[in-house]
Amino acid sequence: MNVIDCLKGRRSIRKYKPDPIDHSVIESVISAASYSPSWKNTQITRYIAIEDSAVLEKITGKYTREHNANIIRQAPMLMAVTFMKGLSGFERDGSYTTKKGDRWQMFDVGAACQSFCLAAAEYGLGTVILGIFDEEEITSLLNLPKEQELAALIAIGCPDEAPSAPKRKSVEELLEYR
Repeated sequence: MNVIDCLKGRRSIRKYKPDPIDHSVIESVISAASYSPSWKNTQITRYIAIEDSAVLEKITGKYTREHNANIIRQAPMLMAVTFMKGLSGFERDGSYTTKKGDRWQMFDVGAACQSFCLAAAEYGLGTVILGIFDEEEITSLLNLPKEQELAALIAIGCPDEAPSAPKRKSVEELLEYR
């Protein structure tokens, strides 16, 4: 699959087959995603693959809204995407490099999430990025170190649906020349 086909063909998947994901495939997806661009090549994004049913039950039962919980319950794996704080957007002395301050962190992790989802699609896996969850409780549940922050959850598995592409804005709406 070429990049343009992958970009245009990838969909957010909300229904999954129960088939487990081979760990070597997940490792290949992470390896590919590690090539995502990042501020000064800081490579701040980290991944936690959650398969433990007890942990997933706590996340779906207490720490996500019902719509997202229903998606997670179907997926054989949930990826917690985290980042190392205080590196992206900063100089070595800890000062901000630009007026965007620490917002470069979310830019970097967002690029990594996109790369993760595209790589997963290449391996025949479906994904959906979830952003509505109780960040503090999941951070505690996963026992994240204080220098790490939870950015997103990504449900991943073999798709059990093939949604059509939603309408896209035209190039004229998106592009301006000056």
